[in-house]
Amino acid sequence: MTRKTGFYNRVNLHILTLILFFLISQSFIALSSAAADNSALTNFISQNEDPRMGVKDLAFFLVTHDFDAFPKKDHVEVQIDGTVYKLVPNGQYPGLANVTVASL
Repeated sequence: MTRKTGFYNRVNLHILTLILFFLISQSFIALSSAAADNSALTNFISQNEDPRMGVKDLAFFLVTHDFDAFPKKDHVEVQIDGTVYKLVPNGQYPGLANVTVASL
């Protein structure tokens, strides 16, 4: 009986180790995607320019590129992982908008 019990204990230990490894790797993936979304927004805003783009145009442009954007009176709010970013179209200046953190 002790041989089978020892075998099952080792198998259970390996299964638990694999489960733990999987859970830890998933948490790292979630953290890296959050950072990628924030940097993706910043890069996307800085790499595109259109001096005629208004609030509604900017919101539509962001939504079509998979950002969670909502037009307001004078700015666009983008929510990424619980953080709300305020984007104000900047007209003739480089990039599409000025980005600030509205709330965490």
